[in-house]
Amino acid sequence: MQLFYNPTIDETTENFSFDKEESKHIIKVLRKKDTDILFVTNGLGLLFKTEITLASDNKCTVKILSVEKKEPSKFQLHLAVAPTKMNDRYEWFLEKATEIGIHEITPIICDRSERKVVNKERFDKIVLTAMKQSNVLFLPKLNEAITFKEFIKRKNEGVQLIAHCEETDKKTLKSVLKKNENVTLLIGPEGDFSEKEIALALENNYIPVSLGNTRLRTETAAIVACHSVVFFNEE
Repeated sequence: MQLFYNPTIDETTENFSFDKEESKHIIKVLRKKDTDILFVTNGLGLLFKTEITLASDNKCTVKILSVEKKEPSKFQLHLAVAPTKMNDRYEWFLEKATEIGIHEITPIICDRSERKVVNKERFDKIVLTAMKQSNVLFLPKLNEAITFKEFIKRKNEGVQLIAHCEETDKKTLKSVLKKNENVTLLIGPEGDFSEKEIALALENNYIPVSLGNTRLRTETAAIVACHSVVFFNEE
């Protein structure tokens, strides 16, 4: 199934048109024509079966034939991950985490971050493309980048975790997870969190966890954490 995206539609919508860019892709690149079937999601768990009624590369219009609804996860996974020095590694993380089933992502700028500015518009496109390519019906929420100190002040529902490389007492990730419980997990930059950041996290009730016996790159650690939490919660 090839999946398209339109955030403006809901269960009451009967007809709608794609924007010019998507219309051109559908008609000129994919060579779709009148009466062809397209599957569309609004990124909120709804899957629409539609039929093309106007095959225009400026304004491809469809009518909705049926709607299916997927129930949201009973848990929410929020990864706060420091941007990597090489942008392509962070983009790889965004793509794969979306495929696996992440719910929310926040880039956090840490004391040892080598990259302190991110291109959110590009990141948004990567997440959206990954959602469509993997037939995911929920679009992950990608937040603006904020500092570690700003993020740590926020109170999140569920368990709050920090994965760091310091040789201190840490629990295994699996041992602190509970079925259907929301999870917020911090992943640091290539140079890891600073001692001050770790201390601040602990003061704010974050639990230190280990993601294994080897030292992982930032993007690898984020994917390991994402898969572990989603796999743990599978029915």
